Amino acid sequence: MNNNLPFQCAFSRSWAISSWLLLALFQWPALAWTACDDPPARRVNWLRCDQQGADLQGVDLREAVLTQANLSGANLSGARLGGADLGQAVLSKANFTGAELRGTRLVSAQLDHAVFANASMAGARLERAVLIGANLREADLTDAQLHRAELTGADLTGAKLNRANLAQANLTNAQLTNADLSGAMLIRAVLEDAVLTGSLLRGARLDGAILLSVDFTGADLGQATLAEARIDGARFTDAKLDSTIWINRQRCRPGSVGECQ
Repeated sequence: MNNNLPFQCAFSRSWAISSWLLLALFQWPALAWTACDDPPARRVNWLRCDQQGADLQGVDLREAVLTQANLSGANLSGARLGGADLGQAVLSKANFTGAELRGTRLVSAQLDHAVFANASMAGARLERAVLIGANLREADLTDAQLHRAELTGADLTGAKLNRANLAQANLTNAQLTNADLSGAMLIRAVLEDAVLTGSLLRGARLDGAILLSVDFTGADLGQATLAEARIDGARFTDAKLDSTIWINRQRCRPGSVGECQ
């Protein structure tokens, strides 16, 4: 008879429990080290934390974990958030004026009426983000991902959106005066009643887009593609249509202005 059997069984159970705890720790590090009371710092983990109305002006939150955090009404003007994860975060009316958000992840974030004036957001991920009534004046969104983003009534005056992906985005009533959308992807986007006066859309893809009553006065649509787009009521006064692919897939003559010839 093995008198050490009870001891061996207890040891095995203890070892198994310890191994499971270690495995859980490595598999869910974000949950293990979340600390909502930690001060703002680079790589801080505020997963699901409530930081409503927090004053985070100019702080360094690069590579921070802010997933599903509540930062509505927070002051993040001038903050550095490059590489941070704010996926599904609540950021309604938050102030990001002049903030640095290059490569920041904001997928499905709630950003209605947030302020991003003059913010640096090149390469940011904003797929399915809600930006209703947001202020993005003069923001740099070069190469940003805005696929299926909700931008109804957003102010993008003077914004840089060159090569941005806005496919299937909703830009109804959006203000895009003097915005740079050269090379942007706007396939099947909705821009009904949007204002794009003086905007740069050279080489942009607007195939299948809803462009009802859009104001393109003075815009540059040279080499852009509007195949099968809906343009009822749209205004193209003085718009450059140099080699533009029109809604019927006809290529406009070089030098066309105001109408596709």
